[in-house]
Amino acid sequence: MSGLRSHSSNPMRVSAIDIGTNTILLLIADIDENGTHRVVRDEHNIARLGKGVDAHRTILPATFDRALAFLRAYKAIIDESHTDRVIARGTSFLRDANNQDEFIEFIRKKLGLEIQVLSGDEEGLFTYRGAVSEFSQPGMKQDFSVIDIGGGSTEITIGSGWDVRSRISLNVGSVRITERFLTTSPPSSQGLKEATEFVREELKAISLPPPATQLIGVAGTLTTLAALDLRLPQYDRTRVSGHVLQKETIDSIFSELRSKTVEEITAYPQILAGRADIILAGILILREILTQFNRKEISVSDRGLRYGMALHAAQEKL
Repeated sequence: MSGLRSHSSNPMRVSAIDIGTNTILLLIADIDENGTHRVVRDEHNIARLGKGVDAHRTILPATFDRALAFLRAYKAIIDESHTDRVIARGTSFLRDANNQDEFIEFIRKKLGLEIQVLSGDEEGLFTYRGAVSEFSQPGMKQDFSVIDIGGGSTEITIGSGWDVRSRISLNVGSVRITERFLTTSPPSSQGLKEATEFVREELKAISLPPPATQLIGVAGTLTTLAALDLRLPQYDRTRVSGHVLQKETIDSIFSELRSKTVEEITAYPQILAGRADIILAGILILREILTQFNRKEISVSDRGLRYGMALHAAQEKL
């Protein structure tokens, strides 16, 4: 891929593209041998690439073109930034799609971008490392449980410091739950009931973390809830990241949104248009996880998979 720096340097500049079910994220960061990083660019787009995948196990033709447009724009940013290494990883929607090879080859031919599909375990590991990097340094032994509510799946990873002890990937995500159960606007009581029962059944597979474990939540559901709680007129990652959400606040926001239409939810300045129709499902999943864990609060991180990918890539090369 063009735009790579012609000489090795320290720190290393890494471009990490997280191609998710609902979002495509780009992080460009300079990372040194200690894992310390400086963010150069941090880009976010809601692309809804997983639309219809849960029902048909197929990435739709229109999705190919939509993904190409976003990734072409990211490639231009990367080319301007003189990157040492570019990594692109796909998550749940690509794992589920029968035509994932066709999609990967389409992007490779159009852009020269090599996409690899992460397993659920790999996704959990990299997300854990990215989130924990905000709260811990290598060698520290604080216990963490990182919760990543994505569009197609939810990863829960438990560890000590930077070392992972257990991780699990569950087929519950905000897009998946919305498309299966919350099909009206606002959703019906029956739809909410069925969605809750489904999530509870899936969560039975979780191992509970030790009581002193700090819970960290990443991805759009958590950052949107933090922005709502803080009443931010526009998104500010410096205020969102590290914010502690109380379960009673989460419950209150859920109660407020459950009776609103997508159009009414979109009117909130903290909720992006591409997230308005799935935010309720994400909050539902989070509430059930906190109930399962018997916890009253969770810390929010604006980092996650793309940060963990970048840290891992730099460590491989430095």
